[in-house]
Amino acid sequence: MAQGFRKKIQQKKTENSGFGSNVSGRFINKDGLPNVNRKGVNIFNRYSWYHTMLDLSTFNFLSYLVIAYVLVNLFFALIYYLIGVEHLTGIDKSNPVNEFIDVFFFSSQTFTTVGYGRIAPVGFMASLVATFEAFLGLLTFAIATGLFYGRFSRPRAYLKFSDVAVVAPFKETSALMFRLAPYKNNALTDADVVITTAIEVMENSSPRINFYQLKTQLSKINTLALNWTIVHEIDEESPFYGFSEEDFKNTGIEIIVHIRAFDEVFSNTVVQRTSYVTKEIVYGAKFIPMYYPDKDNLSTVLNLDKISDYQKAELPVFMEEEE
Repeated sequence: MAQGFRKKIQQKKTENSGFGSNVSGRFINKDGLPNVNRKGVNIFNRYSWYHTMLDLSTFNFLSYLVIAYVLVNLFFALIYYLIGVEHLTGIDKSNPVNEFIDVFFFSSQTFTTVGYGRIAPVGFMASLVATFEAFLGLLTFAIATGLFYGRFSRPRAYLKFSDVAVVAPFKETSALMFRLAPYKNNALTDADVVITTAIEVMENSSPRINFYQLKTQLSKINTLALNWTIVHEIDEESPFYGFSEEDFKNTGIEIIVHIRAFDEVFSNTVVQRTSYVTKEIVYGAKFIPMYYPDKDNLSTVLNLDKISDYQKAELPVFMEEEE
C-alpha cells in the first residue's frame, strides 16, 4: 500500500475483516480471490485441483484438457515405439515418421476405447501397455466429465464490476461510488452488499492498517436486473471524512466488496467479491448512465460496455477543522 495517512480517523475500527494489520499488497484481487501465497505445505496439499479446474476460464480449461490429451498420447506412443512397431499389426512401415504417426493414433484410439481395429497389439508387452492405457482413459474421461458437469452446474453470480470507484458529488457533500451489473440472463434477488475498507494510518510513528465498515445508502435491493450503484456518503461517520484529493492519492486504501444474492434458478445463494485500491479510485468524477429505453420504448437497454465510463465532476469544497 501507499504512504499512510497521518490524520486521526474517528470512526471505530472493525475487527472482523478476516485480515491482519501487518499484511502487504492488496487483500482481494480483482477476481475476488484473496491475495495470499501459502507456504509450509507441498504443492499437492496447497492447491485443491478440483477448485482450480472449476475456477479456470473456459478457454484455459479446454486448453489444458487438449494439451493433457496430446501429451498423454505422445507418452504412450513413445512407449509403443520403444517396444517395437513389429508388435503392432497394420502399421505403415514405409518410414519412421509414418510409423510414429500410426502409433500415436493407435494410442489415441486405445485411450478413448474407440479401437477401429486396423492396428492391434501383438505380444505380452504391447497388450499390457494397451490394457493399462485403456483403463487410464476410462478414469480420465470420468474425471473430465465430472469437471464439465461441475463447471456447468456451479451457481455463480455473473456480476460485472466497474473498473474504478469514483468520489462523486452527492447531496450537499460527496460520496464514494462504484457500480455493478449482472451480465448474463440469470435472475438474482435479495442482493445485499458489505463493504470493508483498509486504510494505512500512522500510529506511534509507524504505519498500520486499520479496517473500517462502510455504510451504504442502500445495502440491499429486491431484484438485481439493471446496474446497481453502491453509494457510501462521506459524512462525519465516514473514515474518509476530511480527505482531500491528495489524501486519496497518497493514502494506502483498499475497498473490499462482498456481494451476496439469491439465484432463483439454482435456488441457492451466490457470492462474488472484488476490491478497489488507491490507484483505482478517481477523485472528482461521476458515472455516466449505462441504461436507456430502446427505440420503441418497449424495453430497457443495459449497455455493459459503459459500466466503467465516467466524467469529471466538481466536488463541494469544505474547510478542514484545525486540530
